[in-house]
Amino acid sequence: MLETPRLLLRRWREEDVAPLAAVNADPEVMRWIGDGSVRDEQQTRSGIEAMEHGWEAQGIGLFAVEIRSTRELAGFTGLSIPDFLPEVLPAVEVGWRLGRSYWGQGLATEAAAAAVRFGFEDRALKRIISIAQVGHDASERVMAKLGMHPFHETVDPSCSRRVRIFELASDRYVTATR
Repeated sequence: MLETPRLLLRRWREEDVAPLAAVNADPEVMRWIGDGSVRDEQQTRSGIEAMEHGWEAQGIGLFAVEIRSTRELAGFTGLSIPDFLPEVLPAVEVGWRLGRSYWGQGLATEAAAAAVRFGFEDRALKRIISIAQVGHDASERVMAKLGMHPFHETVDPSCSRRVRIFELASDRYVTATR
C-alpha cells in the first residue's frame, strides 16, 4: 500500500469490481485504450484478477486508486509488463486509468508518481516506460510531469494504432528528485 496526500494506492478488493466496471464502461475513458472498446463487469473482474496475478508472479502490479477523503475508487495506477508491445520488452510500464469525474485534478500525476517512486525505490528498477496512443495529449502531459521523455514511436499490433513510448531511467529519476 502506498499513500500520497490525496490518494491511497492499494491491492484490489471484491467491492472494487462495480466502480471499476463503471470506469471501463465509459467510452470517453476507454477512447485511448487499445481499440477504444468499453469493458463490461465480467471483463473488469477478469482484468482485476490479472492485475492481482501480476503482483503474485512479478512483484509489481496495478494498484487500486482510492480517494482518501471519500474512500471512493477513482481507478488504477501502477506497474506492469507491456506484453502487448513485444518490441519494447523487456520493460516495465507505468500506467493509469481514472474515471472521468477525477480528471483535471492532478490525480493521475500524483498516483503515477507514487508508482514510479515505488518502482525505482522499492523494486530497484533501472528504467520505466509509459505508452500512449499518438494524440492522447493528456497522458503525454502526465508523462512529462513524471520527468519522462519520448524515445520511440511505433504501432500497437493489438489494435493497429500509433503509440509513443516515453521513458525515465533510474539515474535521471534520482537526479530529478534531489
